[in-house]
Amino acid sequence: MDSLIALAESKLLSPGGIATGDLDRVFTQLMGPSIDAADLYFQHSRSESWLLEEGIVKDGSHSIEQGVGVRAISGEKTGFAYSDEIVLPQLLEASRAARAIAHDGNGAGKPLALNGARQLYPAIDPVESLPNPDKIALLREVDAYARSRDPRIKQVIVSLAATIDTILIAASDGTLAADVRPLVRLSVQVIAEQNGRREQGNAGGGGRYGYRELIENGRALAFADEAVRQALVNLDAVDAPAGSMTVVLGPGWPGVLLHEAIGHGLEGDFNRKGSSAFSGRIGQRVAAKGVTIVDDGTLQGRRGSLSIDDEGTPSECTTLIEDGILKGYMQDKLNARLMGMAPTGNGRRESFTTLPMPRMTNTYMRAGSHDPQEIIRSVKRGLYAPNFGGGQVDITNGKFVFSASEAYLIEDGRVTRPVKGATLIGSGPEVLNRVSMIGNDLALDEGVGVCGKDGQSVPVGVGQPTLKIDNMTVGGTAS
Repeated sequence: MDSLIALAESKLLSPGGIATGDLDRVFTQLMGPSIDAADLYFQHSRSESWLLEEGIVKDGSHSIEQGVGVRAISGEKTGFAYSDEIVLPQLLEASRAARAIAHDGNGAGKPLALNGARQLYPAIDPVESLPNPDKIALLREVDAYARSRDPRIKQVIVSLAATIDTILIAASDGTLAADVRPLVRLSVQVIAEQNGRREQGNAGGGGRYGYRELIENGRALAFADEAVRQALVNLDAVDAPAGSMTVVLGPGWPGVLLHEAIGHGLEGDFNRKGSSAFSGRIGQRVAAKGVTIVDDGTLQGRRGSLSIDDEGTPSECTTLIEDGILKGYMQDKLNARLMGMAPTGNGRRESFTTLPMPRMTNTYMRAGSHDPQEIIRSVKRGLYAPNFGGGQVDITNGKFVFSASEAYLIEDGRVTRPVKGATLIGSGPEVLNRVSMIGNDLALDEGVGVCGKDGQSVPVGVGQPTLKIDNMTVGGTAS
């Protein structure tokens, strides 16, 4: 961690002639009898993206941004200002603005001390981890490979992206912490056509490492195989039935349903304000026995993982629901303090221009004891959904609507015909209580998740084992 602090200081503070000792002047200006807490969030971000479509590299972009966000907190009131210039005069001006919004006063914070945390990913720049000609060659290779898999593949879109974030956090509670966060992603979309009918498939993955780790062991081509497989399955799909039926969710990416329908409702701010369906229910049964859901920011190299959150708190594995009982919420510092709880390392922000708030990292349901085939065999008539597209949820009651991008009928204990147009309709709390079988095949997604909240987007991970849910409403297109 000392080396990360030194690296962050050299990248963020030294170019503007700022020393760590100068931050004491800032906190002297920020703090006062009426100010409960204050922090500074320095960020340098470098990103690139590449897009190949119709066999041509149509888009390539590269961006660099940096700045500092200054926050002062008084009770529930927050003052915030930011500057894209990291120099002492601008930092002092931003601190005056933040304090004025929160409340006036004079004082000082605690002396800054290093906040040690384990490193969950290498401090590398993934943009530099592969030469540009090799990136273009990779895009073309994936494109040609996907087209070669089946003559019905008419269009291929391949995108590649990388980001390196260097952050430094100083807070009035004495926190001084830094992180260097690599992130890469490869996405493949294909469109298949047969007898005038067009269907698509999508696949991809990534994580907190360099490009070479992303593409080693044939992983890039495996994404192309998966996208092609989905598109061809959808070409043969019939209209989905509608009604109340048993639904079996596949392992891995279908955990996005839990993320949206349940995860957001377990974030601290919604529960402090009483607007979540789970507000005030800690210690109560909120799910069927056997259901255990955690948010784990400590997984090595995962897309949603963080060595520290954006307030300098080390990430952790937070148990949210254990064997059906609600155990806790995901917290940032502000909501934890106001609720009399401990922060859980879930304070996240999109950039230095935005405020932190409680956000998920890698959220998943732990495995159960049932073999996935046993779960399928137990269903007389139902729907098997191994892949999802978009969805929406109302946090206040947990009601959701999700579209299945890949789904099949289950008939007499067997997965049979693929169906299209299936939507799952229900509420998170109800679904949790209708889980009747949990598979032993826990899987996490490949590393493509992006979570939106209050206009901010952050990378996340999801996961689950195969799940059997009884009496779920399915919206279909069959007449």
